[in-house]
Amino acid sequence: MTKIYAYANISKFLINYFRLCEYYFLMSINQRFADIINKLYSGNKRAFSKAIGVSPTVIENVVGTRQGNPSFEVVQKVICANANINPDWLINDIGEMYRHANIEKSNIDKSIVAIQDADNNEGEYKRIPLATPFAVAGFGNGDFAINNGDIKDYYVVPLFKDRKIDFMIEVSGASMYPKYNNGDVIACSILRKSRFIQWNKVHLIGTVEQGILVKRIRKGADDQHLLLVSDNKEFEPFVINIEEVTGMALVIGVIRLE
Repeated sequence: MTKIYAYANISKFLINYFRLCEYYFLMSINQRFADIINKLYSGNKRAFSKAIGVSPTVIENVVGTRQGNPSFEVVQKVICANANINPDWLINDIGEMYRHANIEKSNIDKSIVAIQDADNNEGEYKRIPLATPFAVAGFGNGDFAINNGDIKDYYVVPLFKDRKIDFMIEVSGASMYPKYNNGDVIACSILRKSRFIQWNKVHLIGTVEQGILVKRIRKGADDQHLLLVSDNKEFEPFVINIEEVTGMALVIGVIRLE
């Protein structure tokens, strides 16, 4: 009986110990989320949620009074949308917040392609990054940048020399057939303000619930809604609330192999 009692006490101690460890880990990662929001988004939780492509309630669950555990998917989106953030720091509290200790928000490391400053130099052809979908998940964020590790290749297209191309990305799916095929590479120019939408033109659209979409944008029933239309008639048009949109880019051109 004495041994059973001792084992029971040890088990209870271990359970409480691991619960305590879990509590401190969650508090730690929650604080790191809050640090990112405060330092990179001026404390604006809604802007942060839009930048990484999740609903505001998801972020409120992590940094609010509930202090919930962020899912792996949410952590991955934070890292993809904020290329300067050190993943080891975010996940395990190892090292500095930024990938390099001396990196500053206004002094991005050379391993980062800073999209907002990527204007063409006169007489030069710009190398356009072909990025992964994860890399462009936060393209609506004003501080959006693509890490070199997320660049699959570079394109130099003379026809794009005088056009503002921010990145290129592969089309996935058949919803825009026959205009675009699965595997086509489209060139995108980020729209900084929604009033620059070119109605009925094809856009790359970042959304909270559905990820990245390639659709034609038409006016909705009111200013708060957009109608997204596929060229493939097998896909029905649908309405999306503008609050669900995390970013938009106009499709400028396409590269296709027959």
